[in-house]
Amino acid sequence: MTGGRFYITTAIDYANGPPHLGHALEKIGADAIARYRRLRGDQVHFVIGMDEHGQKVAQTAAAQGVSPQQWTDGIAGEFRVAWSALGISYDDFIRTTEPRHREAVEEMIRRMSAKGDLYRSTYAGHYCVGCEAYKTEDELVDGRCPIHPTREIQWMEEEDWFFRLSRYGPALLRLLDERPEFVQPESRRNEVRRMVEEIKDISVSRSLLAWGNPWPGDADHTVYVWIDALTNYLSAIGFPDPEYQAHWPAALHVIGKDIIRFHCVYWPAMLLSADLPLPERVWAHGFMTMGGSKISKSSGVAFDLGEIVDRHGTDALRYFLLREIPWDGDGNFSLERFDERYTADLANDLGNLASRTITMVQKYRGGRVPAAGRSYLDEQTDLCVGEYLERMDRYLLHEGLSVVFGLVAEANGFVETAAPWKLAREPGAPLISTRHCAR
Repeated sequence: MTGGRFYITTAIDYANGPPHLGHALEKIGADAIARYRRLRGDQVHFVIGMDEHGQKVAQTAAAQGVSPQQWTDGIAGEFRVAWSALGISYDDFIRTTEPRHREAVEEMIRRMSAKGDLYRSTYAGHYCVGCEAYKTEDELVDGRCPIHPTREIQWMEEEDWFFRLSRYGPALLRLLDERPEFVQPESRRNEVRRMVEEIKDISVSRSLLAWGNPWPGDADHTVYVWIDALTNYLSAIGFPDPEYQAHWPAALHVIGKDIIRFHCVYWPAMLLSADLPLPERVWAHGFMTMGGSKISKSSGVAFDLGEIVDRHGTDALRYFLLREIPWDGDGNFSLERFDERYTADLANDLGNLASRTITMVQKYRGGRVPAAGRSYLDEQTDLCVGEYLERMDRYLLHEGLSVVFGLVAEANGFVETAAPWKLAREPGAPLISTRHCAR
C-alpha cells in the first residue's frame, strides 16, 4: 500500500563514543527505506537520535574529565555531522536528555503505574554495562556477555522499581500468532517467542546511578535506560500531546538483532501497559562483520567512518553496504571487497553504461534524445521494476539493488547487441536483442 503515513525509526545510538561503520549500516538502510516510501507516495516521518543516559556514558564522561551533559552534547554533534555527510534524510533527531523526552517518559511511567504494573522490590544479579541490562546465567558465555565479551560482568544488588512484564506474556504470544509480520525477518520470530515464553518481571529504575531522568515521585531513583530509551519513539512525535497521533503507531522500527528483546518483548508490553497502539513492524537486521567479529566499538573492530567515506565517496559507500550486506542477515565487510564492487559495479557496469549512452546521444543525435517506439529493453525494464518493487516492499534492500544492477547488465548487453554506432550509419536497421533480464 502507498500514499499513507509512514513513520520509520532506527535504534537511537548510545553516546559512549563517536559514530562508526556499524552505526552507518543501520542508518543507510533505514534511509533507503524512507526514500523509497517517499517515492511511492507516502508521507514519511523518519526519526533517528541519541541514547544519552546510563552507566557507560557517565563512565566515559568521567574518563574524559567532563560532565555527562558536556560529553553527550559533543557526541551528538559528531553523529549529526556523520549523518549529514552520508545523506541520511531524517526528519527529527531525538535526544534522551531533551525536556520533551523527559516529559514523555514521565507520562509513560504515570500510565504504567496507574495500570498497577510498577512496584518496588530488590534485585540481585549479573549486569552487563555494555548492554545496560541484567543477564541470567544462561545468557552468559564463560561468565561474559556474548555481545560484549571484552567487558567484565558486574554483580549488582539494589532496591528498584519493577515492571510486571510477566503479566503480558499471554498477550505477547497472541501478538506473535495473530500478527506474524510484527517481527521481521521471519528468522527472528522463533527467537522472540522463546523470550516471551521465559519472561519475568524486570527492573526499570536504578538507585546507584545519578545520570538519568529522575523517577517521578522518587528522587532516589533514575529511570532505567531501556524504559527511558524506548520511549524516544513517542517523545520524538510529541507524546503525550495529542499531536503524536498524527504519526503513531510507527510503521517500522529498524534495529539490530542484538536488541530484539527490548523492542519485541519489553516495548510492546510497555505500550500495552500504557494503553497505546503497537507498532506495525520491527525489522531486526544482522551484523556487519570483519574477520568473523561484529564491527562495533565494544568488540574493538571498527573503522574510522571518515576514512571509509573518503575512499570512494558517500554514494559508493551507501551502495556497497546496501548491496553487500544482506538486510535480513549478517554480512562481511572488507576494504578489498569495497574496492572490487566500486570498480566492477559502479565504474565499469554503471559508469560505462552512462558514459557510452551520453556519448552516443551527443555524437549521433546532436545531444537530443530522439523519440522511439517500445523495444525489448523497455519490456525488460518493466519486468525488472516490478521485481524491484516486490523486493523493496519486503525490505530486502540487497535484493532490490541486485535487480537494479541486473537491469544495468541488461542495458549494457542491449547496447552491444543493437550496436547503435552501426545504426547511426543505417537508420532503418531494427533494434534486435535476445538477452534476458540478468539476475
